[in-house]
Amino acid sequence: MTWRQTKDAPFYVGYLNAVPKPLLVFLSVFAVCFAGGMGLAALALSSTQNDPGSGGFQWGNRFEEAGLLELRPYPVFRVPADGTTPARTYMLSGQGKRGVFGPAKANKETPVNLRGVPVNRGDLTMIQIGKVEATEDGPTGFQPSDPVPLGRWKLSGEICDGKCYAGAMRPGRGLAHKACADLCLTGGIPPVFVSTGPVEGRTFFLMADKNGNLLGDEIKDLLALYIEVEGDVERLDDLMVFKADLATARILK
Repeated sequence: MTWRQTKDAPFYVGYLNAVPKPLLVFLSVFAVCFAGGMGLAALALSSTQNDPGSGGFQWGNRFEEAGLLELRPYPVFRVPADGTTPARTYMLSGQGKRGVFGPAKANKETPVNLRGVPVNRGDLTMIQIGKVEATEDGPTGFQPSDPVPLGRWKLSGEICDGKCYAGAMRPGRGLAHKACADLCLTGGIPPVFVSTGPVEGRTFFLMADKNGNLLGDEIKDLLALYIEVEGDVERLDDLMVFKADLATARILK
């Protein structure tokens, strides 16, 4: 390389308040191409992710109903039929990653007026409780129906925490959500089994152990995994309950 070639080539000097035009053009083209490439990479990566679903808090549709609180084995709110509207059973949660065992036990099978915010995803609705008050204007003579046994089933799917899967977080499932689901379930949020196949048209189930009791640490190793498990299914008004026999559980992938 001759001295003339070196002298004529563009060269940037940091303490000079100027950038040679050829370098300026190169950097501008590089910046545009880099930004465009990163945008295309982000689009390609996002297109491979599962649809997070349409779940979320229904802030514009506040919930207020009179009914009864029960433990089945997690707290649920039983609302009587009203005209052509059949009786309903709602799963419940507290603020954040907390359940509502305290209010449920304090007001068990006592008429209450319950206020809160629905968290809804498809057929799954959970009520985040805002306030529970004993009331004398509750449903007179309301006797909630007993669960209807639907037999023993082998279901494939995933164990999720009901609140996040319903829409408090999205997508609320999968390995990326495992740590959050663990915290929610430890805090008392009801676990939900999300099945790949329906039972009477429903694909989500409030979970209990095979005897209908609370689930404990035995489900932690199964969270966020695609599993197959057997158990008895019951219908509680419009809510399905899956009494899972975790001894039969196996990881499919």
